[in-house]
Amino acid sequence: MAIRSCVYGGPLYFALAVKTTNAPHNRPAEEISVTARTLGALALCIAAACGSALAQDKPVELKFSHWLPPAHPLHKTAQAWAKSIEQASGGTIRIAIYPAQQLGKAIDHYDMTVKGIADVSYINVGYQAGRMLVANAAQLPFMMDNADNGSRAYDVWYRPYAQKDMPGVKLCLMFVHDPGTFHSRTRVSSPEQIKGLKVRPAQAVVADWVKLLGASTVNVSAPEAREALERGVADAITFPWESIYLFGINKVIRFHIDARMYTTGFAWILNPDRYNSLSPAQRKVIDGHCSSDWAYRVGKEWGDFEAAGREKTKADNAQTVVPLTPPELAAWKKSAEPVVGIWSDEVRKQGYDPAKLLAEFDATLLKYGAKAK
Repeated sequence: MAIRSCVYGGPLYFALAVKTTNAPHNRPAEEISVTARTLGALALCIAAACGSALAQDKPVELKFSHWLPPAHPLHKTAQAWAKSIEQASGGTIRIAIYPAQQLGKAIDHYDMTVKGIADVSYINVGYQAGRMLVANAAQLPFMMDNADNGSRAYDVWYRPYAQKDMPGVKLCLMFVHDPGTFHSRTRVSSPEQIKGLKVRPAQAVVADWVKLLGASTVNVSAPEAREALERGVADAITFPWESIYLFGINKVIRFHIDARMYTTGFAWILNPDRYNSLSPAQRKVIDGHCSSDWAYRVGKEWGDFEAAGREKTKADNAQTVVPLTPPELAAWKKSAEPVVGIWSDEVRKQGYDPAKLLAEFDATLLKYGAKAK
């Protein structure tokens, strides 16, 4: 008889296998019955020991900080993630979620995690000047087509680079939102019309793009964007569709380009010391929830929410969705090409081969059906 123990991102269990290859076929029924009862009793003993071992794990509470409002779909996904971890750990890991910048500003969440102010954080990789330059590949314009498979592909591709690219923290998972676009006070349909505008960019790569087009940038986080637009500090913003309504930006913006122009890369990250302080069984539970499957789920649940916003905006009489002609779309794509060169120079200085990185990323996006057309 062989006994094996397994953990698959959920409760610990034991599987019993009985080797019967050489057993006689004419064993008395009573003997077989006794053997079955013996195995059943042994299984119960093992299960009891297993439950006792789980119960002996020190209960912990992890602080998960993010900067989105509780109504945002990411908050609901984080709650489901936390509940799944609690169940898989036998109740020994509880996660307290702090939304809406309760523990600190959006731009500070990486450093908050390094310092242990938060044990788990949600970050925008483009908010971190000089950090996660490899991860910024997801920010390049016209790179991805969707959020669900795009998030899975992003997570799979980035994992080998995470340890070097995001020092001081431990990667949990990577994801993107549904492709966003330009939203503005005045009608914009060509890249030439960006010149002279004050644009709040979604992240660092988009900031480079709009500066190349002759715009100035207004660098504020998503929760601060509406105020910047209301005060006239900004004329336009790059944002996903439904979040325009969630953050109240629809009240100050009227024009929206109908194109899938860019995605923003995000991560859930962990404080390494806090992670290492967990028991081996608890770490295995966390590992099972820091996966490409969960990256897909996070990306899909948020992506579906944002994608619905495009149709909502089209049906809103107060808003104007601006279609692009094929030549106009080609002009936008052409205008973004120099941004790839800027990103390439940055990662090359860090010792990477940008052509290799992009070739690997493109291949992974194609594999999962997420490459922009």
